[in-house]
Amino acid sequence: MNRGIQSLVLVVAALGFGTAAADEPNPHAVKLYDTYCVQCHGVERNGNGLNSGEMAVKPRDHTDAKAMGDTPDDLLFKAIKNGGLSVSKSVLMPTWGGVLTDDEIHELVKYLRFVSKTQSN
Repeated sequence: MNRGIQSLVLVVAALGFGTAAADEPNPHAVKLYDTYCVQCHGVERNGNGLNSGEMAVKPRDHTDAKAMGDTPDDLLFKAIKNGGLSVSKSVLMPTWGGVLTDDEIHELVKYLRFVSKTQSN
């Protein structure tokens, strides 16, 4: 590649053009959510999954910006890894720490921030 094109590529990359948009979810996180979370939290991520109708406690609405924005990342991580009881929430939220790696759980937390349109905290 000649130096002119290399320089242009670097400038474009530095400005953020031609890179994945920040508002695109991680495909692996989407797959994890669709595999492990959607049955309760729903395809719309709003807590209305197939299993939710029979639950005494409705699953968290991950599209609720207020509730999700008030929940720190470390609490979301802990709830996913160790289950609902570990964060004083529903016993119906299972523990995923034996199924998902810490890195995958961190991916899910970032994905939940995408879904809820909230910032990491």
